[in-house]
Amino acid sequence: MSYYTIKDETSFQFEEKKSIFISNIKRVYTEEDAKEFIQNIKTQYKDARHNVYAYVIGEKTEIQRYSDDGEPQGTAGIPMLEVIKKSGITDVVIVVTRYFGGILLGTGGLARAYSKGASSAIKEGKIVLKVKGKALNITVNYDLLGKLQYLCEKKMWHIESLEYTDKVKLMIYFEIDTLEEVKKTFIEITSGNCQFVEGEDTYYFKIENRLFLDK
Repeated sequence: MSYYTIKDETSFQFEEKKSIFISNIKRVYTEEDAKEFIQNIKTQYKDARHNVYAYVIGEKTEIQRYSDDGEPQGTAGIPMLEVIKKSGITDVVIVVTRYFGGILLGTGGLARAYSKGASSAIKEGKIVLKVKGKALNITVNYDLLGKLQYLCEKKMWHIESLEYTDKVKLMIYFEIDTLEEVKKTFIEITSGNCQFVEGEDTYYFKIENRLFLDK
């Protein structure tokens, strides 16, 4: 199972007819986390006229919530939610804060401004693929290290760590659905002179050909 989300918690600010809009975005995994983030933003910008939010959570986007927070119905929260859904991402919460500048934007103007706030936040947060994977530890004799390093370079497999004892242990992150084929490749190039230890199933960010732990 894989899905898209955002990589970084970040913010974006812009002005629309003297109103200041501040977008804040964060990756979350539970509705409680989303609500906590929303409350933190409301506390941070407690003097603002509106703190509009939308969030989508779950691998199948099963949790979807929004609030107009005092803006005319359908002009703020729903447009933000639609931006999230059209971006194809999940496990994300966005809060767009508005400091009213004295000029009415109208329903269309509000919808466009809040949509811009959401889309800009997503762009700043950077969409990334999350995939299920494992850490694979490969232990070999020293005379096979160069051969394995060459293989990893050729295959664009990033060696996360090397541990030197009486043998050498390489640790690499792999997607689960590639793991068996990867192990076969290592067995072939070492003529079976390697040992494997697999880590726990977990989700990783995938950027180009490399997996990154979610830290």
